[in-house]
Amino acid sequence: MTAARGWITTMVAAVMVTAACGGTPDQPAPAPAAPAAAPAAGPRLYVSNETEGQVVVIDAVTHEIVERIAVGKRPRGLKLSADGTRLYVALSGSPIAPPGVDESTLPPPDRSADGIGVVDLVQRKLVRTFPSGQDPESFDLSPDGRLLYVSNEETAEMSVLDLGTGVIRTRVKVGEEPEGVTTSPDGKTVWVTCEEDNEVVGVDTTTFTVVGRVETAKRPRSIVFTPDGATMFVTGEFGFAVSVVDVASRTVVKTIDLPAGEDGKLPARPMGAVLSSDGRTLYVSNGRGRSVSVIDVASRAVTRTFFEVGERPWGIALSADGTTLYTANGPGADVSVIDIATGTATKKVATGGSPWGVVVK
Repeated sequence: MTAARGWITTMVAAVMVTAACGGTPDQPAPAPAAPAAAPAAGPRLYVSNETEGQVVVIDAVTHEIVERIAVGKRPRGLKLSADGTRLYVALSGSPIAPPGVDESTLPPPDRSADGIGVVDLVQRKLVRTFPSGQDPESFDLSPDGRLLYVSNEETAEMSVLDLGTGVIRTRVKVGEEPEGVTTSPDGKTVWVTCEEDNEVVGVDTTTFTVVGRVETAKRPRSIVFTPDGATMFVTGEFGFAVSVVDVASRTVVKTIDLPAGEDGKLPARPMGAVLSSDGRTLYVSNGRGRSVSVIDVASRAVTRTFFEVGERPWGIALSADGTTLYTANGPGADVSVIDIATGTATKKVATGGSPWGVVVK
């Protein structure tokens, strides 16, 4: 009997302990509920702010600034990694120098500030700065994302940065004042605009030797390829035109003159360009012309002009659905949101400073 009472007492105690813990002998207590997942972020605009040393992050739906990420001196060119987790930013320690300025009057450059900044878009902060060569302005990635081709304006070179090792693999002499850099769709060549020489220069991405030079409209700024890689459109700021280059023959097959402002007093100064996702339409930002030109790729003709979109639009990007353009307007210290259907800037997002480039994620 004593042993039986002891056994019963033990069982009762076990049941009481189990009940106190919130369960029964046959049904364990439920695990705590997992925290609700944070809502996914919508589309974002990333804008380099040259004079503020920041990347400004804008919600592409509400058009509100959601963050400012410090990156370093003079951020200009921007590119997203293929997986969208990193943003590469060209940083420069050279003082700002408008065309024609006497460089002897400028402060000395800070070469330690030159580099390609890497922004982790999950952590939303600068996590690394790669070497870039002197005064990087623009760049492009190889199709496999392993190499980064950088224009070095002050040394007339293109630097080839290996992103895996963080080492500059080689430098290629291209031409005076290189700026825009674009890799061909097949990745076999990379082309650089050379402003002072009024030409674009092609470099073989295997041998890193110059394989072509094409004279274009004056002061070429940027290059856009058609998806098949057969044609390049090159913006010429001082030529007030876009040069159409046949890649196979390395020749300009047409020069598209861009219209001036409605009063004729604001000539188009083509700067940036972006192609629609279907490859049929090219949009060109016209800098001091305060406009955007719309070019039909098939006919190679201007079909529309969006006037008075902002003060000196430079960087230009297109929304994923193809309905909205965004331009970075340096002197205006803002980003224009342009409705393509109406051709008007429906909103301007005040960023402060001097916005230079813009990309959409």
